[in-house]
Amino acid sequence: MAILRQMRPHQWVKNTLVFVPVILAHQWSDGAALALAVWAFVAFSLLASAVYTLNDMADLESDRQHPRKRHRPLASGAITRTQAVALIAALLVGASAAAWKVGSLDFLAILILYAIATSAYSFWLKRTVLADVIVLSALYTVRIVAGGIASDVAVTSWLLTFSMFFFSSLAFLKRYTELLDTIERDGHQISGRGYHVGDSEFVQMAGIALGFIAVLVFSLYLNGEEVRRLYPSPLRLWGVVPLLMYWIGRVWLKAHRGEMHDDPIVFALRDRASYLIGAGIVFILVWAAQ
Repeated sequence: MAILRQMRPHQWVKNTLVFVPVILAHQWSDGAALALAVWAFVAFSLLASAVYTLNDMADLESDRQHPRKRHRPLASGAITRTQAVALIAALLVGASAAAWKVGSLDFLAILILYAIATSAYSFWLKRTVLADVIVLSALYTVRIVAGGIASDVAVTSWLLTFSMFFFSSLAFLKRYTELLDTIERDGHQISGRGYHVGDSEFVQMAGIALGFIAVLVFSLYLNGEEVRRLYPSPLRLWGVVPLLMYWIGRVWLKAHRGEMHDDPIVFALRDRASYLIGAGIVFILVWAAQ
């Protein structure tokens, strides 16, 4: 169980982004494309678990000082460094096997790039102010690109632009939550990061702005030719805009009140309102496709 917790399977939900190109291109009935996307999901999930373990090894001392992270298997001593190294090796072998099933050299190149970028983040970039946020948002976007390559579906510049702004907002949200936690504990700097408590207002303003810019990008996309080609009733898609605005505003308000988990993805998985908003967005997308 400690090894399973160390792999953090709940974080694999981030890798469902590889299915986004297939879904948005309305290729969900293409069994071959979906199967390739599934293998891409497995490859990214196993690789991500390897990186999480590597990251925990690098952050071992700072995690032991954190009120929540000290309960992680490595920080608490539930698994040893030797076991962690063996786990990383096994996960990398599994990720390589899944990448081989995808059968694309371009996908393999993206996976290697992702591994290099996440390793650079773990050992260096996460301590570099602003660069950490840009890298985190890029890593989300890379998953979408990889999904398009694996399933042989084109990824539009609109989707990439929306992804960068949206996930930059969530990356800033993560840092803002960590800053509030640091302030509560009378600290002056996030342990293992480059942000000081005085940066909290800037981080908050930047994150909120980026989130609503993402909504603006989505709104501009709705006027494009591609939308009219994919959706017989494109005007119905405007129903997604207020739902996105509400969700982004809500998570930032929660963070401002100190009610946000230090990982927005974990918060969303436990938040009933997020499920309702997600269901509403899916309903509108299906309705517009009728």
